[in-house]
Amino acid sequence: MRDASFLDWPFFEARHRDLAAALEAWCALHLPVDHGDVDAACRALVAALGQGGWLRHTGAAAGERLDVRTLCLIRETLARHDPLADFAFAMQGLGMGPVTLFGTAEQRAWLDRTREGGALSAFALTEPASGSDVAATATTATRVQGGWVLNGEKTWISNGGIADVYILFARTGEAAGAKGLSAFLLPAATAGLTVAERLETIAPHPLARLELRNVELPHSALIGEAGAGFRIAMSVLDVFRPTVGAAALGMARRALDESLTRTATRRIQGEALASLQMVQGHLADMALKIDAAALLVYRAAWTKDRGAARITREAAMAKLYATEAAQEVIDMAVQLHGGDGVRRGSVVEALYRDIRALRIYEGASDVQRIVIARSLQ
Repeated sequence: MRDASFLDWPFFEARHRDLAAALEAWCALHLPVDHGDVDAACRALVAALGQGGWLRHTGAAAGERLDVRTLCLIRETLARHDPLADFAFAMQGLGMGPVTLFGTAEQRAWLDRTREGGALSAFALTEPASGSDVAATATTATRVQGGWVLNGEKTWISNGGIADVYILFARTGEAAGAKGLSAFLLPAATAGLTVAERLETIAPHPLARLELRNVELPHSALIGEAGAGFRIAMSVLDVFRPTVGAAALGMARRALDESLTRTATRRIQGEALASLQMVQGHLADMALKIDAAALLVYRAAWTKDRGAARITREAAMAKLYATEAAQEVIDMAVQLHGGDGVRRGSVVEALYRDIRALRIYEGASDVQRIVIARSLQ
């Protein structure tokens, strides 16, 4: 990366700078990986990230806090080198986020496995009729003697089909809407849970639609209290939404680096493309958007690490601006590369496909605008 001066900003401590340098060296040796078989690639990435010790940052010991600046730095760096590596890392954190924040000692045994890279996790919240509207969740968990019986459907579940454990949200009915949801720890091998469909996207990732038919779980599978599912989900997203912005930031930085190389080496009418005033203007705009995004991302992370109970507004601003800005930066990178920018397999073409989903998952851009607007009232 050409410009790492942001690491000197007051948001960071020496340990963050040391971590960034160590991860940069690790990425240079291990990334990118072959994406030919996405399922196999994700399994291999989780194993490698676990062996390298990076996954230990995806969870925290009981009574300790996640360091959100560390999560953001790792996601930014991984995404710059290989967006699929970022995905593999992020899902270990998001998937087990409810256990990290609210899990019992028994449930945290799974967290030990995911932090070591020995198990893959998934966060099963979205349904066919309830994406951004979590309160519309229709999957049910009925209390029975000895535990719970779950029925319903989940879709667009990252790591769906390859996860070893799912954290799943279902309606337990303590109240109407969002107040009647609960979170459950669901091992993938549980009878009645099936992968109904694998979903293909423009940037291949392991995604699936899941069906639950009379899935039986013990009382010990409940995470936190019955009826606290919405609060649990929002607490987890509060932590991980800024990290989505960090991943977008990493992709944008890579796009700018590729563009600087391209415009310095590509010649037009005997001069480097970078000598053209209009091209310089585009490069300046790209750098400006990147720095603005970084400031919002790391402000949110720093605020959370300073002990803020909630950072809903800061997280929404970081996620919204960083993902939208990265889309614009990468689009300009494609333009500056000309025909090579749309050639399948080129770095900027792959980034163009990779960035698009970040403006949708963990709260689409327009949902973040609603969150921000409501915080002003």
